[in-house]
Amino acid sequence: MVQRRRQNRRETPARQARDEGHSRPNKISASTAYDFSARNLTPYGGLFPVATMLEKLGFQELVEEAVTCSRKTRAMSLYQFVLAIVFGVYVGFERLNQLRFIAQDPLVTGILNVESLPPQSTLWRFLASLGRHVSDQLLGVQQRLRERVWAAANVKLAAVTLDTDTTVHTLYGQQMGARKSYNPKNKGKLSYQPILTFIAETREYLMGGLHNGDRPSGKEIAAHIRRAVRALPSGIQTVYARADSGFYCGEAIQAYREMNCQFVVVARKTSRLLEELTRARWTGSPRTDADAQCEFRYQPDGWEQECRFVALRYEKEPETPEETEQYQLFETTHYIYPVFVTNMIEPIADVVWFYNQRAGAENLIKEANNDCGLAAHPSKRFDMNGNHFQMAMLAYNLNVWLQLFHREPEADVASLRHTTLAIARLRFLFIAAKIWTHAGRTGIRYSDHYQEQGTFDRLMVRLRKITRDGAGWPPVIDAAFA
Repeated sequence: MVQRRRQNRRETPARQARDEGHSRPNKISASTAYDFSARNLTPYGGLFPVATMLEKLGFQELVEEAVTCSRKTRAMSLYQFVLAIVFGVYVGFERLNQLRFIAQDPLVTGILNVESLPPQSTLWRFLASLGRHVSDQLLGVQQRLRERVWAAANVKLAAVTLDTDTTVHTLYGQQMGARKSYNPKNKGKLSYQPILTFIAETREYLMGGLHNGDRPSGKEIAAHIRRAVRALPSGIQTVYARADSGFYCGEAIQAYREMNCQFVVVARKTSRLLEELTRARWTGSPRTDADAQCEFRYQPDGWEQECRFVALRYEKEPETPEETEQYQLFETTHYIYPVFVTNMIEPIADVVWFYNQRAGAENLIKEANNDCGLAAHPSKRFDMNGNHFQMAMLAYNLNVWLQLFHREPEADVASLRHTTLAIARLRFLFIAAKIWTHAGRTGIRYSDHYQEQGTFDRLMVRLRKITRDGAGWPPVIDAAFA
């Protein structure tokens, strides 16, 4: 049988590329036409997940129940005023007069359900109408909101570490409460000295408040410590605490003991403590970089009971200046001593290592000062500045809570990385978007070039699954963060 076909038939080549042509870059030049006719465009598309989280967690209900104001608001409700100021700080506008830049933004006005944000004078009158008690009320709102975030994000921490510190805000106006006190960068200038406590595992702001420029007293420090421990979510079994020498006092140590905390506090130099260091038995320190180490029991004057002190010793280099300022180190003619008071029973090297991890709190305070406008006190009145302080720290916590929701399922305390608010703005907030309406429906359209589409979609899926049942807030992430 003879078949009629070509002897050298070529095989069909495999498809190497898509049939449609590749897109070409848009040619932009000096003569490119432009106009201002586009509508419903926003550069803050990343506010949508924030608004979704707050709505699902019942933030409006918490504010309306907890925050009180003797003056009736007209331009917006009290909740809308608070949320507008928090959104302004979250976007990056730390001054009330800067809110005019987002006054007509369609996404901001859509979330707040207003036609436009009120002018600066109205915002000033609202902030002035809030009493000093509102600062504590806003802390209470954050405490209840934190419990809901931990439940929905499946945060199951059995032990937490509290890092407490102060920061110095140099003042350049006539603010109430300004004092000339400890201010190493601007010596002799008026300042505030707020106290802040963070949760080291999640980087959350837990407790704090505005304080005048004087060093906090022992009574004030003890009250802050007790409030911070009581503000922790339920289910925590062990509380660790770290603080620098600014919190070295008998009242603070007693407060830690009363709240069943495992603490490490840097000691301050006193003549009696130097005598104890001289009499102590020094040994080698193979697990640290120090030349020697020691520990002893000692009860300072005015303290209720003796405590365990651990110390390291470094030999001074010959070229070390005699007048070098050491805020946390004892310095004598021949040695430099870091000394710690603690109730932990671990070896000296482990206690010192544990305290050294506190360095992360300095970065969190720097982030709050630089990215949240914490140091930008808008008023001469102390109560207004205190209320603005808590709103700024609420904006800080919004970024931390969002990170708990868009974390990887396998993430734990050791692997969780903190994204500062400045970086989070560039990755997740400053997203160009268009708001569309059709047939009574409203939607938000983002660019198909957005690099974080997968992360954004996963975050929105989790946030929209947040619900409330009779038992609380079921977790939307299967893997627990512990």
